[in-house]
Amino acid sequence: MAKYSVNNHSVENIISWINSGEIAIPEMQRPFVWEASKVRDLMDSLYKGYPVGYIIIWKNPDVKLKDGTFSNGKKIVIDGQQRITALTAAITGQEVVDQEYKKIPIRISFNPLDEKFEVCNPALEKDSKFINDISEVFKPDFNCFNFAIQYGNQNDSNPSDINNTLVKLKGILGNSIGVIELNQELDIETVTDIFIRINSKGTVLSQADFAMSKISSNEKYGGDIIRKTIDYFCHLNQRPMDLEMIKSNDQEFAKLDEFNKIQWITNNTDDIYSPSYTDILRVAFTSQFHRGKLSDLVNLLSGRNFETRDYEEEIAEKSYDRLHDGVLKFVNKTNYDRYMMILKSAGIIDASLIRSDNALNFAYALFILLRDKGVHPNTIETVVRKWLVLSILTGRYSGSPESMFDYDIKRFNTNGPEEYLKSVELGQLSDAYWEHILPERLNTSVASSPYFKLYLMAQVHSGDKGFLSSQITAGALISNRGDIHHLFPKKYLQRNGHNSRSEYNQIANYAITQSEINYQIKDDAPNIYMTKILEQIESKKSVIGGILTKEQLNESFKQNCIPNEFVNYDVNNYYEFLARRRYLMSQKIRDYYFSL
Repeated sequence: MAKYSVNNHSVENIISWINSGEIAIPEMQRPFVWEASKVRDLMDSLYKGYPVGYIIIWKNPDVKLKDGTFSNGKKIVIDGQQRITALTAAITGQEVVDQEYKKIPIRISFNPLDEKFEVCNPALEKDSKFINDISEVFKPDFNCFNFAIQYGNQNDSNPSDINNTLVKLKGILGNSIGVIELNQELDIETVTDIFIRINSKGTVLSQADFAMSKISSNEKYGGDIIRKTIDYFCHLNQRPMDLEMIKSNDQEFAKLDEFNKIQWITNNTDDIYSPSYTDILRVAFTSQFHRGKLSDLVNLLSGRNFETRDYEEEIAEKSYDRLHDGVLKFVNKTNYDRYMMILKSAGIIDASLIRSDNALNFAYALFILLRDKGVHPNTIETVVRKWLVLSILTGRYSGSPESMFDYDIKRFNTNGPEEYLKSVELGQLSDAYWEHILPERLNTSVASSPYFKLYLMAQVHSGDKGFLSSQITAGALISNRGDIHHLFPKKYLQRNGHNSRSEYNQIANYAITQSEINYQIKDDAPNIYMTKILEQIESKKSVIGGILTKEQLNESFKQNCIPNEFVNYDVNNYYEFLARRRYLMSQKIRDYYFSL
């Protein structure tokens, strides 16, 4: 089986494919990101007969209809959307959607005397030497000869020369563009690999990109509505001020129930979880299809019967319906708000505390799945909370998550959620994990380490106060970007021979504290600044922070995982301190996990 064919097709043919619906270009309904000058340059290249790169097309498989006949699949453009959109806009005058979801024309002007293209502007509109909009030239009823006579009289030029130039301009329709058509039988992994190898810019399209292209190309089962629901939700989450613009520019969609169900996001103030279209697609698919591989979604939307290997209309229709339901469950305000409450109840009060989109996505898919199954809300909260933290603790969805998504969602679907959670706990979170594995993972200088973030989440969950703070909590400090303080000050360590960042920036040397306390400690050794703390406890006169009793100091040490011997430590005790604190941090995270 040949994986692909390469052919040259005229610009006119490609535009006719678009007009007839034979080729699907989702981006004609999505924000067009090219600058108008790039459209101008594309037209200039075609006019001069220069190559403009290949377009890559992947044909949808032929689908068996319910009456036993077959329907020819559409072609989906997976690379070259912007070029085709630009071409269609410039030649046919079709409007594009800009970054504000406003429909606008792209008007390219042309000077037949010097054969120069420009982006149309008010000055050119008044210049008789320029044809304001070349799309007029490409209209079937445009008469080059009559126009050339009129133009020649206006600009004192030879009508014959102008006519020849206009004929050359219209000849763009006959110029060729290379089209690589991928075989419809190829699996998505092969398509991805081919795309990466062919694409000269090194752009990597994800399987979610292919899935979204397939979704939006299907109007029969509402794929275009699904895609708009996803796109607008993500856009309004980032730019709520564009709501009225979208209402005005897409009045048909604004009348739909789907639009009503996403408008609430414009008033959302939580930024802990800011999903992309990939996140929404993954959660909707995983929760409704109980699968984790997006390649399966692409196949199911094509109507793939995994047993017979045929493509059937009924499977495609049901798959679009299930995906539509999944997307609406994702954007449902009640679902979203309850999931946010679960995250906050686990101590995740700021987006900086969690960087794993995969962990967040699976936890939300799990939440939706358990709600669909009618599991008691208290059980849902406990299972989702613990599973999210467990998956971060074990790096369960790091790297390529799809196989693990697939494995876990199937087991949560067929087993009792608490039963499956317990079985994974027993296998992954043994005593050896807490005593040895986690302390070793805390042996790092990477401040963005998920294990340090988990430690901070544990502090927030416990209501701990910042280091040497008498009133200000770790949660308040995180929310207001409090200082991450070196317990053994960085300059102190550097003065004493610890010049490597990997040494002085150990996360076991970090504690969150108030900036004024950090300033008051300066670059003193622990035994120096802790002596000042002990003296202020005796005198009841604050020098560093507000701790004035031994009980407060002991509690601060406990909450911040600092051994009591810290008051006597200097540089000679640094490595001992790091080892002891890693162990204490691990135990704090353990207590936190089992309290969820």
